[in-house]
Amino acid sequence: TGMPLAQAQEAKLDHVCRKLMLREGERFLDIGAGWGALLLWAAEHYGVRATGITLSRNQHAHVNRLIDERGLTGRVEMKLLDYRALPETQPWDKIASIGMFEHVGGAMLPTYFAKIRRLLRPGGLLMNHGITAGGTRNAQLGAGIGDFIERYIFPGGELLHVSRVLREMADSGLEALDVENLRPHYARTLWAWSDALEARLARAMEITGERAVRAYRLYLA
Repeated sequence: TGMPLAQAQEAKLDHVCRKLMLREGERFLDIGAGWGALLLWAAEHYGVRATGITLSRNQHAHVNRLIDERGLTGRVEMKLLDYRALPETQPWDKIASIGMFEHVGGAMLPTYFAKIRRLLRPGGLLMNHGITAGGTRNAQLGAGIGDFIERYIFPGGELLHVSRVLREMADSGLEALDVENLRPHYARTLWAWSDALEARLARAMEITGERAVRAYRLYLA
């Protein structure tokens, strides 16, 4: 409460690392590693050997620049790779997937969690985090905003109730040890992101154009 956004983001990264009980020297995999925040935090603060994967060429190039700039070559690597293509010859000690599985979709969840189970060593830990549906029968937000998000923000995204997610994980041989709902925190985060965008609308227009900025103003609010 009252924590500045940048500090809250660092607290979230550390929260993930502590949930995974990261230890120095462990092999850590981040599926859908984004712009590298968790990957670098885990390596620099917990001493793990970290591997991240993404499908975005921009993210891949950006994170590899950061790895080089911070002297983490050999300890951290970022690959341009689909999770299904990851080799299973040397399982990871700990795996994180942050904001990724919403984009997998219900039909692919068995494939997704079965792959993660094969990538995880016996006794290893997975931290799977994402947005879920509030109810068992509503797969999107109401009042038409779900259709808007599907068309303009996250095409192909699908929200599932946590009970469905837990069942799919169990069917893949993964045991649930901890379940936490961060929804109130996320509502506050969205307003912080909205305020930050409103403060720099002109710059955002320069980068992406009016159409994208209008869509994200609506989405965040």
